[in-house]
Amino acid sequence: MKIRYVLLASTLAAASCAKRPDAIVPVDIPMAAYSNQSCEGLAQELLKEQANLAAVSKQQNQAATGDAVGVFLVGVPMSSTFGGDKEGQVAVSKGKVNAIESSIKSKGCK
Repeated sequence: MKIRYVLLASTLAAASCAKRPDAIVPVDIPMAAYSNQSCEGLAQELLKEQANLAAVSKQQNQAATGDAVGVFLVGVPMSSTFGGDKEGQVAVSKGKVNAIESSIKSKGCK
């Protein structure tokens, strides 16, 4: 009976671990949010959002690694438990990058 509780606790802990950034699906951001910007403005916005995505992806990787170590050593995903999971921010940033890139393509920017 105790083994079942340990297995259940392990399964729940592993399920609540932070995902790696490449496994996070982008949020659907409408391309229209960027349609009023010039090609130069879109290029600047794209660079800014790509830098933001890189920063939050790095934090998310650290959270995922911390969770893996925490589950292995303590049985608790430490980063997710204490607010280190940035999954939502990564998803939004990916969505913004996709929307900006689509807007650039639709305007024919080089």
